[in-house]
Amino acid sequence: MHSHLPGPGRRTLVSTYRLQLGPGLTFADAEKVLPYLDTLGVTDLYLSPVLQAAPGSTHGYDVVDHTRISETIGGREGLERLAAAAHTRGMGVVLDVVPNHMAVPTPAWHNRALWSVLKHGPDSPYASWFDVELAEGGGLLMPVLGARVGTVLAAGELVLDHTVVPGDGSAGSGEEQPVLRYYDHLFPVRPETEHLPLAELVGRQHYRLAYWRVADEELNYRRFFDVGSLAGIRVEDEHVFDATHALLLELFHAGVVDGFRIDHPDGLADPRGYLRRLGEATGGAWVAAEKILEEDEELPDDWPVAGTTGYDTAWRLHALQVDPDGGAPLARLMHEVTGEHTTLDDVVEQAKRQIVETSLYAETHLLTTMLADICREDVRLRDHTFRSLQDCVVELVVAFGRYRAYVVPGAAPPPAAERVVREAADVAGSRLDPERHDTLDLVVDLVLGREAGSAGRQDEDRRAELVVRFQQVCGAVMAKGVEDTAYYRWTHLVSLCEVGGAPGRFGVGPDEVHEHARRTAESWPATMTAGSTHDTKRGEDVRSRTGALAAHTDAWTTLVRRLREATTAARPADLDGRTENLLWQTLAGTWTEAGPIEADRLTAYLVKAAREQKAWTTWTAPDETREEGLVRYATDLLTHPDVVAGFTEWVGQVAPTVRRSVLATKLLQLTLPGVADVYQGTEVTGTSLVDPDNRRPVDLEALAATLAALDAGRAPSGLAEEKLALTAAALRVRRTHPGAFVGEDAGYDPLPVTTGRALAFARTDAAGPRVAVVATRLGDAPGLAEATVVLPEPNAGEAWRSVLTGSPVDGGAALLGELLGSWPVALLVAEPAGPAPGGRATADGATA
Repeated sequence: MHSHLPGPGRRTLVSTYRLQLGPGLTFADAEKVLPYLDTLGVTDLYLSPVLQAAPGSTHGYDVVDHTRISETIGGREGLERLAAAAHTRGMGVVLDVVPNHMAVPTPAWHNRALWSVLKHGPDSPYASWFDVELAEGGGLLMPVLGARVGTVLAAGELVLDHTVVPGDGSAGSGEEQPVLRYYDHLFPVRPETEHLPLAELVGRQHYRLAYWRVADEELNYRRFFDVGSLAGIRVEDEHVFDATHALLLELFHAGVVDGFRIDHPDGLADPRGYLRRLGEATGGAWVAAEKILEEDEELPDDWPVAGTTGYDTAWRLHALQVDPDGGAPLARLMHEVTGEHTTLDDVVEQAKRQIVETSLYAETHLLTTMLADICREDVRLRDHTFRSLQDCVVELVVAFGRYRAYVVPGAAPPPAAERVVREAADVAGSRLDPERHDTLDLVVDLVLGREAGSAGRQDEDRRAELVVRFQQVCGAVMAKGVEDTAYYRWTHLVSLCEVGGAPGRFGVGPDEVHEHARRTAESWPATMTAGSTHDTKRGEDVRSRTGALAAHTDAWTTLVRRLREATTAARPADLDGRTENLLWQTLAGTWTEAGPIEADRLTAYLVKAAREQKAWTTWTAPDETREEGLVRYATDLLTHPDVVAGFTEWVGQVAPTVRRSVLATKLLQLTLPGVADVYQGTEVTGTSLVDPDNRRPVDLEALAATLAALDAGRAPSGLAEEKLALTAAALRVRRTHPGAFVGEDAGYDPLPVTTGRALAFARTDAAGPRVAVVATRLGDAPGLAEATVVLPEPNAGEAWRSVLTGSPVDGGAALLGELLGSWPVALLVAEPAGPAPGGRATADGATA
């Protein structure tokens, strides 16, 4: 049995379809589209978080109650009905789980555990749930005030009130209680303090109401990155794990759900320990971890999971379609538009340093404080000053090249973890005064859990906590500094700036994709592959359209220069160059034969992207005047005659390149090793940008009607329908031949091709070759049709059939032109030789 396949008796997924549940897509709505998903070839539903979330939640990651299924989407009864209907069709159900944090909702009583802690402090039965020290005299920081607390009190905006608080879990639950009210915010009053004068009452609570800007400097609870409304919980404590997972495990053992996707495991104190506990509790269920791997990083082999959620495959497949020859011309254009000459490494360093000094200052300051406490308590370490420790912490965190190392207190650090910490230390050391190097060595030893200072103090609680906290802070700085800042600033080719991506790599070749697939098939055969997710910065087709710039750099450079000149009068004089370059590439990524996307979608994205850049405007200090200028300019572009004419011509010019990229990327994603995921609506082409744009409703009924027409024999009309036909074909082949894709004997064999503009491989099962895939890449190249691929000979009594064209294909050398026909890809299936039975044609070229 492969160590990373599900345990005995547990479901092995073959493909998933991600549904973003919410008020507009409930369990009942999902049940209605099951026939379509079944017809599409999907084997498993993949549901966004289903536990009770904060009021008004649009995504479900802000959980407030682990004991209830969200009433908004149908409650437990609705989930059980959906699951039963899916299981009747042979389909499984996978749930997205959020173990790292809970919401700090408004009003706070929606989170009963948090309300209890706010009211009773250390005496609350939930006191150990949240990652905060609740020592007597302290207070959980609640940074919700619009001004400093003294100003708020003087203005009479904070008042003592009484209200009925439903179900807070304490005595008097459901009865009227005294509360502190600040507009929509309600907070409990500590027992026996309600009769104090207001200012004294405020100071006697188990929480500290504070001006919202205080959070980045003095926040005293762990949060999700820099999101103060999502408070970290200590799921590493067994009783917290049990309480927060009881319902999920009950549903699993009752057969309602079949597997789990784990959100952000890097935020946990002990990811491996959590995943082991989950694996033991489920008997080895299929579990995918949302682990974002850097380019040269491997998933820890001692994690008992099926694999990742697929970003590692997604970026490679896009980069496969990016012409490396376009790197230099696009770099010149970036410099021309932005007026700056810098490198990606410099942009990343500057962005991480800014995050450490601003929104995550509280987290890095806490690390320094912990180190200073350790040094103060050990006479051998007292000469390491707070300032020197702070300098070393900042440089080490900024230099850290991945989300985290995996060091467990009390255990020897794994070699890979020690290597990544010491590599960061080498970089940090080069940026520090030599006088700080001794302190840096000490910090490295302590974050690795090694003995430092006086003997025998290695396993002290404070040192163990430092090991954990350091790793958690590294992940937050990577997420906010790189993905959510640097990747919005670096506009060389924005489609490469993706979650888990490697924008420093301008294109990858077939050999690298083959090697990644080989390693995956060998070590993580049931991992997930993805094209788009709810977290990607832009949808897969937007990436394909944007990536086409690299194959048409002369035309693109000419177009941008011409349109910049034509729109000079409308362009704000203070328009930021990085934002402008992002704007032009976003237009290229979203402009289709139907024209541009809606102005409100484009401008909402641009304002979000500009604030994420954190250069000329930010979330906390928006420059509304300049933002309004950007919005006006972008809106004008959508109807400007020269822009419309220019992009209409551009869309026609790059159409073959885009078509090749869209179809090849999708087919490869659906046939490479792993469980193939389809994010809702991406079975056809789309123009989705970053969230919330990618959570817009999808008309699944219309897609069902289109698929029915294709299955009835109508030829695909346009790229969207071609993508739908291709997706259905691949998913149906996977469902028919699961052993070739995710089983114990599933194999991956690269096939020889005489051109670097194509790659090919066979998927095999215990009996031999079962499926063959050929995908072309980059733009049209002379002689591509005359290139050959060597197909394996099918087993005795079988023959190859092209699923897309319906034609028989012989084993051995085949000309790409003949094999592909009008498609840029080929999907072949080995079937019993002989004439196919008559009947109605289906989207996969078979008959029914």
